[in-house]
Amino acid sequence: MLPARSVRLAAACYPVEALAGWDSLADKLGGWIADAAREGAEIAVLPEYAGLEAAFALSRETTTAGWCEASAAAAGRYAALCATLAHDHRLTLLAGSLPARAHGRLVNRAFLCRPDGQVIAQDKQILTPWERAETPLAPGVPLIAVDTGLGRLATLVCYDSEFPPLARALVPDILLIPSCTEAPAGDARVRAAARARALEGQCVTVHAPLTGAVRACEIVDANTGAAGIFGPPDRHFPDDGVLALGETDRPGWVVADLPEGALSATRTEGAVAPRAHMKEAEARAAEATLRPVGRPGPQLGP
Repeated sequence: MLPARSVRLAAACYPVEALAGWDSLADKLGGWIADAAREGAEIAVLPEYAGLEAAFALSRETTTAGWCEASAAAAGRYAALCATLAHDHRLTLLAGSLPARAHGRLVNRAFLCRPDGQVIAQDKQILTPWERAETPLAPGVPLIAVDTGLGRLATLVCYDSEFPPLARALVPDILLIPSCTEAPAGDARVRAAARARALEGQCVTVHAPLTGAVRACEIVDANTGAAGIFGPPDRHFPDDGVLALGETDRPGWVVADLPEGALSATRTEGAVAPRAHMKEAEARAAEATLRPVGRPGPQLGP
């Protein structure tokens, strides 16, 4: 249920690093989350694979498979650190994702850390072609939408955001999209997906990309992106739907407010109503047919 007030959102453009040790990681994350809290953020999102810093802080691997195993070994400690920071700063934190072990397999897992100490696993569903070919990762546990006092929250990790049925199944108010892309085209794809999900779901999307590089790990050896927060381009939102958009590869938080009542109002008073009309569209799509070129189509009149 959406609160009867504005909600402040923060998306990180976060530089991944091979830190000297665990204390350095704890100091870095502590500083970042403290900065978000000082900005008044109630929901803060870190990028896909930002959690690999836990493996870098504790291990010295040389292969992609080795880094995934080292990350899985550190995942519990990383989640506990992020949960403590979320509790101490009284905000909801989507921790950066990292390879973690679940049900005997390695998955790409983010942790949704609530201020009350609750931690909820949020796994990537659709692996990219590169992940399928070059890593031991597998799809994670099914998607979860979490009803909170700040609205219904859901997470789609990077590539997942490019598949409309996943967001449609979750019916979120606020959709969190952590990403890791090595080229401008990849960042553009995820941003386009974030804006499209905001449009069709009449929700707000929070896109947090990874920047920086760790050359020793092929998973994050090149990264680029610009953090952004988007709503539907309709009444009660900016004409282009952009609530905030940061500079490409400039580390820091991008912050924006989801205005009080904006989502409820746009869903009932908007110029269009894709959320309300989605089932109708799905029914019409199910009736669609393909006709080979050159064959006559159905008669549309007498």
